[in-house]
Amino acid sequence: MLNKERAVQYLGFSDIPHLLIGIPVVAFLFPIVFFKADLSQGLGAYLPKLTISFIYTTCYWISVRELLFYMRIRYRTPEETPRRIIYTIIGVLIIFIIVNSVVGLIYHELLGFHDPMAQNGLTHYDYRLQSLTVIILVASIYEGIFFYQRWKEAIVETEKLKRENVQSQLEGLKSQVNPHFLFNSLNTLIYIIPEDPDKAVVFVRKLSKVYRYILEIRDKELISVAEELAFLQSYIFLLKERFGESFQVEINVPEGYFGDKIVPLSLQMLLENAIKHNVISKSKPLLVELFINDNGLLVIRNNLQKKVQQMPSTNVGLENIKTRYAFFTENRVIVQETPSFFTVSLPLIGAKMATLIEE
Repeated sequence: MLNKERAVQYLGFSDIPHLLIGIPVVAFLFPIVFFKADLSQGLGAYLPKLTISFIYTTCYWISVRELLFYMRIRYRTPEETPRRIIYTIIGVLIIFIIVNSVVGLIYHELLGFHDPMAQNGLTHYDYRLQSLTVIILVASIYEGIFFYQRWKEAIVETEKLKRENVQSQLEGLKSQVNPHFLFNSLNTLIYIIPEDPDKAVVFVRKLSKVYRYILEIRDKELISVAEELAFLQSYIFLLKERFGESFQVEINVPEGYFGDKIVPLSLQMLLENAIKHNVISKSKPLLVELFINDNGLLVIRNNLQKKVQQMPSTNVGLENIKTRYAFFTENRVIVQETPSFFTVSLPLIGAKMATLIEE
């Protein structure tokens, strides 16, 4: 019953020292504080009161403790907290009735002992009210300490997510402003210049727009779908000049979703991920689709034709996106792979919620 690991798991802290010290202390003080007892006649005369007080306190304390164990096992999520508290209050009242009835029956009826508390003008109503106060106090202390532990854990988790979010943003920028992308773009430009100088000018403008966007959003935590899609069009232009008709992108996002927010560069990273891990050729063209699914998620899906790679993927890009989203919403990034398709579904953050986050 007094299991330290169990206590830490379900209460948030080890209550065993508090229990071993608290029960004797409360039992000793209970008659003095609530039932007008005193030590004027010596400790020997006080012993009967202390004994009955110890029995009741132990039964109350252990019973409430087990109730809290059960409630925290049964109702685990933060959303279930109101229900857990209501049922805990009901459980405490039931424990009070049962303990009073059972212990009272054993002590008075079966053993025939006189109640040493029944004096000093106190009624049964006074006795029950003061006893109920103690049991509620014990439950409240446990709940207070539990919520304090949860609050500290939430602060630590928030700070951890902040650090991870900043790190992920930096890693995301590093991975996109990289020499490979610039090298491939300049290589493509070399081939375009002699064949079509006008297109080369457009290509350079698109390339500068891509890098300007990356620099502009480096301090932004969220970006509108409209802005990200506008940037993506420039990025897609550069890729299509490189791969030609072997690379196709279909975007079908209704304007009603343009005001919603996503994490910056998430679509670009997923597009780059599709190119990195799939064969792209005239015989095996790569098709990437962007659309809103029935659940209101922004989906980016590509046909799966994996490259033969000597080393397995580290999934750094996907983890980067998941980490950044975890900081802003409880809705998860969903990754699905079938024999035919690789799909990533991104949760959209409403404009109103995004404003509250940014503030």
